Amino acid sequence: MLFIVTIIAQILGIFLIEEKDMINYIERLEKFQALVEASAHVAFLPISADLHYLMGIPRDIPNYGRVMHPAAWIEGAWIIPQGEPILLLSRMTAEFGGLNNLGDVQVKVLGDWDDPTLLIQEIFKPLGDVVPKVAISDEARGETITALHKLYPQITFVSATKLLHQLRVVKSPEEIALMRRAGEITEAAFRDVVCQLKIGMTELDIISEVDYQLRRHGSLGPSFTTTLYCSGPNHPLLFGERLKTWPRKLNPPVSVLFDFGAAYEGFCYDFGRTVSFGEPSAEQIQIHKLVMAAQSAGITAMKAGQATAEAVDAAARQVIEAGGYGSAFRHRLGHGIGMDVHEPPFLTRSDQTILQEGMLFTVEPSITQFNGFSARVEDVVLTTFAGGKPLTSGFQELVVVE
Repeated sequence: MLFIVTIIAQILGIFLIEEKDMINYIERLEKFQALVEASAHVAFLPISADLHYLMGIPRDIPNYGRVMHPAAWIEGAWIIPQGEPILLLSRMTAEFGGLNNLGDVQVKVLGDWDDPTLLIQEIFKPLGDVVPKVAISDEARGETITALHKLYPQITFVSATKLLHQLRVVKSPEEIALMRRAGEITEAAFRDVVCQLKIGMTELDIISEVDYQLRRHGSLGPSFTTTLYCSGPNHPLLFGERLKTWPRKLNPPVSVLFDFGAAYEGFCYDFGRTVSFGEPSAEQIQIHKLVMAAQSAGITAMKAGQATAEAVDAAARQVIEAGGYGSAFRHRLGHGIGMDVHEPPFLTRSDQTILQEGMLFTVEPSITQFNGFSARVEDVVLTTFAGGKPLTSGFQELVVVE
């Protein structure tokens, strides 16, 4: 049976009451509804970073394999320009997903044997004979698209994610404060990991310690899969082959490059440092200095209203190129970050976005060599009119484990 549940606001276990006080979700929703009204009849946001940002409805820790529930393709908020959104949930998500303390949100729960199309037709009924135009999140299932096409063959779509990006790209002081706290958790976790590092540890030993320390210090868990990039003369660098790299013992000489971050109150941090197992060689010291100088140049260039994303990338890249390692800087300088780990815009060649005050980016230059020493650094940096302001700044020197 279909039924409507009105949920009264309480403290949600993975939220602090302070965050509810800090972020004005009603104002966000009203701004988004105005954007939808100009481009569509209805918007649909599944349970995702988009919906978390807009209404404070949390995401769960992700699964490696897909966990399916009947009619999961309807799950999320269906939003009309004028009126209150409706959150549609399958019974399994409603009962076991922790979404029972969401405030004054209208929730409709679909039983395991109920017909989801009846709920959709109820939402679209006020449109009458108008061909629906839906602003749909980029995170929506393909199943949602095909089901809507079957019901309304002439239906058209626009990207709700792109509409919402207009609100998400510049962070509020409250969001910056939450990101700063995520950075504090991340850096505290790294500090305690460093205390545990020993010659002969495996990569899996270190990754497990990182993930433990993140949770110990208050993170929901890693904001993405914790990764080490390790290389040296007798320790070839392997990208994306975790089952091969995890068992490897780290014996000198080897560079250990960290890439991880905390998930805190819906926000994602991204952090990197370099550790030398064994006394570093002259080359290890040199490439680490180049990487740190490149990061400093990129941060200095992040002047709101003046610099483009492309120019910031170029400022950092020039340092590594001048040092003779340009071909070993294999990726863009950084990316936007917030409730997703990677958000537009990107600090890369061809991105002409002019930086605005309040944008957050990772600044993460690196030198990676497949059969030699490597180095990387990464911090989240706030764009200001005076240049970038890192949210984390510890461990500037090369860390050495002997």
